[in-house]
Amino acid sequence: QVPLVESGGGLVQAGGSLRLSCAPSETIFNIRTMGWYRQAPGKQRELVATITRLGSTNYADSVKGRFTISRDNDKNTVYLQMNSLKPEDTAVYYCNADGPYIYWGQGTQVTVSS
Repeated sequence: QVPLVESGGGLVQAGGSLRLSCAPSETIFNIRTMGWYRQAPGKQRELVATITRLGSTNYADSVKGRFTISRDNDKNTVYLQMNSLKPEDTAVYYCNADGPYIYWGQGTQVTVSS
């Protein structure tokens, strides 16, 4: 499978912002939904946000109003703008793409200090 490559994670203080990006390492055709998931230590992986090819979005209640997902269909790239970050947002963030197969990235660490 073609892996997805995430970037943009890091350490930020509470109230700060980060922007995550994700793109496939090789061209993938017919990607439908792209999204972001996260997994905190000791917890299950959970959905953060998804976006369809036509731009319909879905967010977890915990991030609504703070996070914005967007995508560039020409580049098969998906972004996650994260504002007003909280310590509870600390997790490894994974990119996901639904196409001929289900693709996942390796994850990028986001740490929010209080």
